[in-house]
Amino acid sequence: MKLSDPWRSTASRLGRLRAAGARQAAAWNERMLAEDADETRRGTRWGRSTLAALPAVAAIGALGSALAGGALAAGFNVTHQPFTLTSNGVAGDGFGLIVNTPALGGPDGKTRTDTGMTRVGFSEARLAGLCGVVHQSFAGLPYSLLLTAGQEVKGGSDGGFTPDIAAKNLYLQATGLKSRGATRLENTVIGQSADQVEVAGEPLAGAQPGGFGLGSAGGKGGASISLRGLDARAHAAEIAGSMELPGLNLRVVPGSAKSC
Repeated sequence: MKLSDPWRSTASRLGRLRAAGARQAAAWNERMLAEDADETRRGTRWGRSTLAALPAVAAIGALGSALAGGALAAGFNVTHQPFTLTSNGVAGDGFGLIVNTPALGGPDGKTRTDTGMTRVGFSEARLAGLCGVVHQSFAGLPYSLLLTAGQEVKGGSDGGFTPDIAAKNLYLQATGLKSRGATRLENTVIGQSADQVEVAGEPLAGAQPGGFGLGSAGGKGGASISLRGLDARAHAAEIAGSMELPGLNLRVVPGSAKSC
């Protein structure tokens, strides 16, 4: 449909107004983030809160729906984007670990299987607090989704710990998994063929014969592990059983947070 000159002029002005408004909103949000960085309180930060509210509603709404529908019990991943999980300590029974190369979706939409990862499983796990950090972006601006439960996770702690989170059949797919303190293994075979490693009576996904594995030497309860100060760079977290999360808290903050 051909527009008359008055309508064409009006449409053109509205287009310019929308573009100018978008530029002003982005500039306002950048100023608010800069002011926030120096930790000086300057009243209500409408620029920051307006843009941050959109991803906050979307992210928390999606996770809330997942919790209500039981989807979080099946698994949690962010389109195979890495996220960090930290805890003051983890103690687990029925423990198993293998090295595999899972299928990963890249930003170009193609699936790759050339990234070596560690898949870890616990038939019973006890954690001392939990902190999960996921980095995302919205309208070109970075923000972080923070998931916390249980006691406060202290990044530099490598002392003793008292678990307050319980999980059954917990699995992690990670590119990095380390502890900041002592790690104790019991009833464990290091170098077991990956296809022979079992957790809760089942082999770990992606196991290949002859691949590296860490499994049980047999006996009641299987292999066990206790490590202080868990720090994992994960691509997926799966809860095939159940997980009790006291004080579960989900929040979104602007920028790329490094901890909870």
